[in-house]
Order: sequence, then C-alpha cells, then structure tokens
Amino acid sequence: MTLIRIVLLISGLVFTVYAGEAPAQSSALGSFAASRPLLTLQMPVLPEPVPVALKPATTALLVFDIVDPICKAQPKCTGVMVPAIASLLAHARKAGVFVVYSTRAATISKWLPEVAPAVGDPIITSYAQDRFYNTDLDKTLKAKGITTVILTGWKINGSVVYTSVGATLRDYTVVVPEDASLATTDYEVAIGLFQILNQNSANATNEPLKAKASTLSRTDMITFQ
Repeated sequence: MTLIRIVLLISGLVFTVYAGEAPAQSSALGSFAASRPLLTLQMPVLPEPVPVALKPATTALLVFDIVDPICKAQPKCTGVMVPAIASLLAHARKAGVFVVYSTRAATISKWLPEVAPAVGDPIITSYAQDRFYNTDLDKTLKAKGITTVILTGWKINGSVVYTSVGATLRDYTVVVPEDASLATTDYEVAIGLFQILNQNSANATNEPLKAKASTLSRTDMITFQ
C-alpha cells in the first residue's frame, strides 16, 4: 500500500507540473502573436461585370448547393443569391436553356423551393468542389451540344471557382453572374472572382465571352437569343 501511495503522489506531482506549463506556453505564444504587426493585404482590383448574349441551344445553367442547410445558413445566399438565381432560372427556362443541378448526396433532395429542379432536370451528385470531378457532368453537357456554361451557387471561392477551372480545361466558355454566387465575407468574394479571371485560361480584363475562358457578368445582364 505504501508503494502504491508513493507512485500516486509522484504521478500527481508530475501531472501538476506539466499542467502548469501548458497555460504558460500558451500565454507566451499569445504574447508573441500579439506583438507582431498586423498584415495589410491589398484587395485585387476587379473589372466590372459585362453584359453577355447567349445562345440557348448551346448554353447550360448550372446550380450548385442552393439547399437546406448550406444556403439557409448564409444570409447572402437567401437574401441575394436565391432571388437572383430564381430570376435567371425563369428567363433561362423560357428560352429553352438546359438546366443542371449539383450537390452532395446528403442534400440531394433539399433544394430551396424558389430554385428547385423541374421535372427532367439532371441532378449530379458531387464528390468535390469541381463538379466535373468523378461525375458525368461533362458527358451530360456534351450530349446536349453545350459549349457555354453559366455557373451559379454557393460559393464563389469554392465550387464555382473550381468548376470554372474544370470547365475551361474541357474547352467550355464560362459565365459567372456575380450576384448569383457569393460567400460569407467580402474578402472571399473578391478572391474568388480574381481566381476565376486569372486561372488556367485567363481573362484578366473580363473580355465578354472570351472563348474557353471565364467572363464575369450579372443576372440582369444575361440575355438569351
């Protein structure tokens, strides 16, 4: 019994010593971080969105992740994006534009009613931010003779930017309406838009409908003819 008591006492002493060191180390690291000057970052300068006129027969409108709970948890998604996408969808469907939806399997049936798929709209189960990755999206679009894709959905510096890269690598011309794809912070939005214009197939000046590149537009600037 005496031996057991000694072991327990020693163990308790060691624990106390190490437990006391952790806050001290954490405090030291916090002081070091606080002493460093804040890093000032310059936001990238972006060109203004431009009007585009698209051919319905060769254009597809893609809608990503406008679902509960992803979109419903984001005020910018419900307050700005959903009305913008709903309006664009109405014009696109009237013109006969091919509409495709994509989200993960867990939310495949949770689309917000304002932008829900219509009967016959393909719904692609996604496995990565790039919606072309490991899916039939390219095959689905090619089967319809699609050469231009409009990317909408949550969020601009996530699935939209990565899918824009995937699309241009497959020779699609991309249109991204700025009001139909946002993010939580203004910084994320600026970075996402900058990446879209300066990716693999760059269009830094935002030339309207530059072939096999991405163009930044706005839902009220997109027409079908």
